[in-house]
Amino acid sequence: MSVDISVVVVDDEPLIRSGLRAIIDAEPDLTVVGEAGDGSEVLPLVRRTGADVVLMDVRMPALDGIQATRLLLDALDPAPRVLVVTTFENDDYVYDALRAGASGFLLKRTPPDDIIAAIRTVAGSESLLFPEAIRSLALAHVDQQRKPEGLGRFDLTDREQEVLRLMAKGLSNAEIATELVLGVQTIKTHVANLLAKVGARDRTQAVILAYESGFVPLH
Repeated sequence: MSVDISVVVVDDEPLIRSGLRAIIDAEPDLTVVGEAGDGSEVLPLVRRTGADVVLMDVRMPALDGIQATRLLLDALDPAPRVLVVTTFENDDYVYDALRAGASGFLLKRTPPDDIIAAIRTVAGSESLLFPEAIRSLALAHVDQQRKPEGLGRFDLTDREQEVLRLMAKGLSNAEIATELVLGVQTIKTHVANLLAKVGARDRTQAVILAYESGFVPLH
């Protein structure tokens, strides 16, 4: 890996923070540049360190991970990618954090190699992290009874709609390019355009919107 990725670790349990730091700092391209014990400490810490990725505990005593994520994304441009760290994957907090702008989530029992891969994935932002897990969360939280409204109000082109459907399946830009027989740079342009049109910060928010609007069926 040639690009260094700086990481902030946020958790109210010192043992969890030290464990994550040890895992991350063992990688040549990753560096923990700061730690925080509560969501209220995150914004000034990220401002000071310029971290690329924040590992954010979802449940904390003063300010939880959802509110801390919103604060980060509202206050900083560019803002770091946020990876929510949680004990239970079906936690309502996780879905709320993704809707608030987090790029993905990890379970606290996730193996070290998968934690590292997840950090690199969200930092690169060209793939959707754990697409099936996101679909399962949406299935549990989206109102299945309402009439799908689609994404017509955003005026996506046919090609942009194709790209969004493939994004929801978890395909990377390179994989979408192969599927549609287009250049990777062309796909990057389509992704950037559709994110701007739907007002999504990254692929995760776009895919959640696609599920919630009924554009991409959950079944």
